[in-house]
Amino acid sequence: MEYLFLIISLCAVIFGADTLVSGAVAIARKLKISDFVIGAVIVGIGTSLPELIVSATGAWQGNVDIAVGNVVGSNIFNVLGILGLTALLCPTSVSRSNLRFELPFCIFVSVVVMLLAFNFFNGNTACISRIDGAVLLVLFVLFLYVSFRRDKQNSASAPAAEDEAEAPQPMWLALLKVVGGLVVLIVGCDHFVENAVTIATRWGVDEAFISITLIACGTSLPELAASIAAAVKRNTELALGNIIGSNIFNITFILGVSSQISPLGGGGITTIDYTVMIVAAVLPLMFGWWGKISRTAGAAMFLCFVAYTIYLLQMQGV
Repeated sequence: MEYLFLIISLCAVIFGADTLVSGAVAIARKLKISDFVIGAVIVGIGTSLPELIVSATGAWQGNVDIAVGNVVGSNIFNVLGILGLTALLCPTSVSRSNLRFELPFCIFVSVVVMLLAFNFFNGNTACISRIDGAVLLVLFVLFLYVSFRRDKQNSASAPAAEDEAEAPQPMWLALLKVVGGLVVLIVGCDHFVENAVTIATRWGVDEAFISITLIACGTSLPELAASIAAAVKRNTELALGNIIGSNIFNITFILGVSSQISPLGGGGITTIDYTVMIVAAVLPLMFGWWGKISRTAGAAMFLCFVAYTIYLLQMQGV
C-alpha cells in the first residue's frame, strides 16, 4: 500500500504545483512584479514549506540529521536534479540581474552556513548554534529587502509589457489558486515523505542517508513540479527564481528557525555534503554566465547529481 500512496501523493504534488504556478504568474502580472522575484519569493518560499515543517520538527524532536540533512540534500537536489532537468526540457534564461545579485547571494549563504556550522574548529562535526541561526535569519531579511527594492527600481525604469499569452485572471481566483495549490502541495508532500521513510526503513538504511536523499528529494517535489510546470509554459525565469529562492530560504530561514528551536549540533552531515551544496550553487552562475543554461549544461548538472547519489549509496554499502 505504501507504493500506491507514494504514486497518489506524487500526482497531488504535480497538480498542486501547476495550480500554484498559474496563480503566482497571474499575481505577478497584476502587481507588475517580475517573474524571477515572484518565483524566488512567493513560489520559492511557498514550495519550501515542506522543508520548513520537516526540519523544524526534526529540531524539536532532537533529530539533527533530519533537520540539517533535509536542507543540504534539498539544495543539492534543487540545483543539480531539478534545475538540470528543467534546463534539459527548456534552456533556462539567466538575466544580468540574476548574475549580479541572486546567484552570487545563493553562493554566499551556502558558504556562510558551512563556515558557521564548522567554524574550522569542530573537526568533521557540524554545529549550528542559536547565534549562527540569528545570523542566517538576518541574511534572509536582507535578501527579501534587496529583492523587492531591486525589482521596484527595475519596474520603474522599464516600459510596461502586456502579456498576450494568457488571458488575465481575477485577483481572487489567482489568490485561491496559490493558496489551494500550496495546501495540495504540502499535504501531498507530507504523505510522500511518510511513505518514503517507511519504505526506506524497511531497506535498513540510516537516518542521515534517509534525510539527505529520500526526505530531501521528497520535500523538494514541490520545487520539481513547480519548475517543470513553469518550464513547460516557457516561463524559465520563474523556474530559476523558484530554485534560487527556495535554496536561499532553506539555508537562511529554515536552518535559522530550526536552530532557534534547538541548536543543531553533531549529526552525520559532513563537510563533503556541504561542499557539494556549494558547488551546486556555483554551477548555475558558471553555466548561465552567457545568459542561458543550455540543455548540455542541464545534462551535466543532472549527471553530477547522479554521481553524488552513487557516492552516498556506496557510503551506505548499498
